Amino acid sequence: MDIVLLIKALVLGVVEGLTEFLPISSTGHLILVGDLLDFNDQKGLVFEIVIQTGAMLAILWEYRVRFTGVLLGLGSDPKARAFVVNLIVAFLPAAVLGLAFNSAIKAALFKPVPVAIAFVVGGLIILFVERRKHVVRVRSVDDMTWRDALKIGIAQSFALIPGTSRSGATIIGGLLFGLSRRAATEFSFFLAVPTLICAGAYDAWKHRALFDVHDIGVFAVGMVAAFVSAFVCVRWLMRFIATHDFTVFAWYRILFGAIVLWTASNGMVNWTS
Repeated sequence: MDIVLLIKALVLGVVEGLTEFLPISSTGHLILVGDLLDFNDQKGLVFEIVIQTGAMLAILWEYRVRFTGVLLGLGSDPKARAFVVNLIVAFLPAAVLGLAFNSAIKAALFKPVPVAIAFVVGGLIILFVERRKHVVRVRSVDDMTWRDALKIGIAQSFALIPGTSRSGATIIGGLLFGLSRRAATEFSFFLAVPTLICAGAYDAWKHRALFDVHDIGVFAVGMVAAFVSAFVCVRWLMRFIATHDFTVFAWYRILFGAIVLWTASNGMVNWTS
């Protein structure tokens, strides 16, 4: 087995796990790192499905008690039913727009320079939101209405633009719409489950011809790396937001995007675009 390929799988798995649930865009990082590692061909697209699944499984494991309680309580617990309804409502806008425009977006924007621009713009938006007065109207996920879920779902739709960040769009959107920092972050985690499952299933079916039994080792390394790093990241983020805002992520996005744009403009890095 190619040791270099395994190292690339490990690196990309860790990148996915560390960025999927932070407001810094996992897709953007995978495009940029995949470009640097020369792992951005069609096989790389299939690999991305696998590592996103690994990151999603970390959420299922971390919140296994919550998800199990919801499944068992669907028939009798109004809160469990409301939770599921909110996830469905929040999931639908991005799903509909993704089916309609995903191919066009990938053809035009899944490139390093547009991603870098989205990094910078997203960072500026986070700074704007964090400098506004945050009035909390919804303190926990259980207090959300379907209207709150719909607003966050519309916000998630902006993450179809690579470099925007699905987590960033949902969390910052949640803050704008009156959710507490914890409620916005947790709902972003929960919403990732149906979003990543459906997006992964769609892409897996679309690219099914690219799956090869000889890639099992590479896929396993990437999935495990994504699971472990995402699990650690989720636990760290929940502790972090108890005493901090998201400003540090905004400055990271701006700096990271600016570096990519600078290296692209002066030819220091031969970004494929």
